[in-house]
Formats: sequence, structure tokens, C-alpha cells
Amino acid sequence: MTTSSAEKRVVIEATPAILATRVADRFLTRVRARTRNGRLAHIALTGGSMGAAVLRATAEHAQAADIDWSLVHFWWGDERFLARDDADRNSLQSREALLNHIPVPAENVHEVAGPDAGVTLEESAASYAAELARFGTDEHPWPSFAVCFLGVGPDGHIASLFPDRDEVTVTDVAALPVRNSPKPPAERVTLTRPVLNSSKRVWLVLTGADKASALGLALAGASYTSVPAAGAKGRKRTVFFIDEAAADEVSPDLIDQAY
Repeated sequence: MTTSSAEKRVVIEATPAILATRVADRFLTRVRARTRNGRLAHIALTGGSMGAAVLRATAEHAQAADIDWSLVHFWWGDERFLARDDADRNSLQSREALLNHIPVPAENVHEVAGPDAGVTLEESAASYAAELARFGTDEHPWPSFAVCFLGVGPDGHIASLFPDRDEVTVTDVAALPVRNSPKPPAERVTLTRPVLNSSKRVWLVLTGADKASALGLALAGASYTSVPAAGAKGRKRTVFFIDEAAADEVSPDLIDQAY
């Protein structure tokens, strides 16, 4: 297909396992290119089964040993406001899948504070925004992620930006507290849309037939307030990595066989 770098691309693999390996390979290639000359690579991770699968595939990949992990900083697009070692924490899942298996310095792993840190939900969000600002750019008080991973829910949500809620439209802060989330647990911290969309590359990884409708709406240009995934856009690339089960509503002209 012929496409500009600004357009959304779709990459399809037969199964979630094959997809995870494909994404891990692309991820390591990108991180290696970014850090080759000593530059830092800021990465935003996501939770969920596919987020963890990609990280496990990364840990098992032969090229993982070629990365200077001291140059890589890890963040999360959202986090459940739970104790650090709660099994439902995105960061715990990421640690078990990848971070515990690579020589990344502890100070390069930027977790959202939970209630066991003695902070309120609002304080946790404010603290995360302050930590992001430590690595801000000339343009924004937050880093520009080399890769921002996002999952997509059947309702089209990304991070903890859910359809038709106020958080989707907030642009004046980097991180927000989320209360009464439509998906449990009820309390979360999420990055806002401007932070996600200042990423160089936004990679949305989703599998399963229950995601097909949301994917179709996102690719068709639905309102981002009602389908937040439709508003996800990287500055250089926006790629939907999907399996065949999620591909029912994807127009063939959007499929990129070469990426």
C-alpha cells in the first residue's frame, strides 16, 4: 500500500502469539535504533493480556541482550490505584513479564504511586505528572515517548480514557485521577490525550473478535470523545497491530503488508 507516515496503518497476524512476537521484534528494532548513539528512549507501557504477551516475547527475544537498557525509561499510560504488589497492577505485570529480566536501572522505571505509598488518588496523579515533567521537552512538560503502547477495549477506550467522560477532553495536565471507572477497579491514574499523542510512535495492540467493532470505528474516524482509540495518533507513526479475529471490519486498503 502507499501511505504517508502520518496515516494510520494496520498490521495483521494470524494469532495473538504470532502477533506478540512480531511486535516484540519491531519494538527491539526501534529501541536499538533510538539508543544506538547514546540517546534516551522513553517507553509507555500498557496492561492487559496482550501488553504482557508482548513484553514476555521481548524478554525471550535474542535481540534483548543487544540493548543498553540503562538508556531506556519505562512509564505506563495508565495504572490501577492499587498497592504496588497487587496482581492487577499494570506495573507488576510488566515487571514479571520483562522488567525483572533485563538490566534496567531501578530509577528508570517510573511507576504510579499506589495507596500503600501513603498518598491519595489525586496526589498520585499529581506526583506522576511531576515525575514526567523531570524529563520534559522544550515543547511539553513530559517526555516524548519513542514508543507508546496502548490496548483498546471493546468500548474503544485507551489507557483509562473511557468514552464520553470528562477525562477524554482534558488537555491542560499530564496525568489525571479517574474515579468511578466503568471498568474495575474504580480508581485509576491515566495519562491524558496530549501526552499520548506527543509520542513519536503510538502502537495499539489488540486481539479478538470483541475488538473488531471498536477498531472499525477508530479507523473510520469516529469522534474521539465517543471512541477514544480514534483520537490516538503518534507524531511519526500510528500502527494498529491486530490478529485476524479483530480484522473483520478493517478496510483492505488500510492493511500494511510491509511494515
